[in-house]
Amino acid sequence: MYGFEALTFNIHGGFLEAIVRGYRSGLLTAADYNNLCQCETLDDIKMHLSATDYGPYLQNEPSPLHTTTLVEKCTLKLVDEYKHMLAQATEPLSTFLEYITYGHMIDNVVLIVTGTLHERDVQELLEKCHPLGMFDSGGGVKGGRDGEFGGGGSCWFLSVVAMTHEDLDDMNIEIMRNTLYKAYLEDFHRFCQKLGGATAAIMSELLSFEADRRAVNITINSIGTELTREDRKKLYSNFGLLYPYGHEELAICEDIDQVRSGMEKYPPYQAIFSKMSFGESQMLDKAFYEEEVKRLCLSFEQQFHYAVFFAYMRLREQEIRNLMWISECVAQNQKSRVHDSVVFIF
Repeated sequence: MYGFEALTFNIHGGFLEAIVRGYRSGLLTAADYNNLCQCETLDDIKMHLSATDYGPYLQNEPSPLHTTTLVEKCTLKLVDEYKHMLAQATEPLSTFLEYITYGHMIDNVVLIVTGTLHERDVQELLEKCHPLGMFDSGGGVKGGRDGEFGGGGSCWFLSVVAMTHEDLDDMNIEIMRNTLYKAYLEDFHRFCQKLGGATAAIMSELLSFEADRRAVNITINSIGTELTREDRKKLYSNFGLLYPYGHEELAICEDIDQVRSGMEKYPPYQAIFSKMSFGESQMLDKAFYEEEVKRLCLSFEQQFHYAVFFAYMRLREQEIRNLMWISECVAQNQKSRVHDSVVFIF
């Protein structure tokens, strides 16, 4: 369908594709989530998870268990799996895997800048940073190359350094975050297109969905702020289903219902917005996550492409968000809300 990947893919990528599909089989099922939602304490959650792939990471944790500890150990498992795959990968898969972490690098930069602005302790901020987005000790981005996003000489991160302290308020920091994400997504999309074949086709769809979701979120979050229409458009990625005509409509939206009417012209997003009543946006994030999970799972239905690595990392991150939400609901005795933000993967 896409070319002759089947002839040569397994020479360098076959082993790691088998590894990531094995990791994927360890994701929690709907039955696991139903059992977790019935737990009364965090120790009950730990006991259930001991029978899953998380067992070795939680077995030595003493009681009482805290939500932060649970999430930290689950994230450690993801980091170990990522490092194992990266150590085994050759070009261009190793660069593809590095691109997956650049989003976490952006979040870490924004976290540190925001914390420094509010005079938070630097060491405390570093502890909150995502381990997949840590910079190396030399000051450059882990694994980055000159000329690539995240490289030591990357103009994207240099634009952050160029901002003065007077420029840094909460709104400008969010503009900075979205500007960096736009550059990252466009760069990642170009890289995937260069790879060609099934990887380019599947990743184009996944990244386009991510770009469109960010465009919608930017629009909703900027309603009622001093951000102008032109400023909004500058933050939208230059690809995706909404590019360019959908972006023109989003840029002039002044309330959630206008956003909804604009999105209903696009069938994939009409289904998402149809789940919400007019004027409501609280459940939009969950609806987007559910749609993303469906698309990520579909990427495993085809072989001989790199999108399965991106899909697995995103699915595991969604699983960790699910576990964090369930744990918080149990810890705060809010079990009636436990299903509000859980996105079932299988």
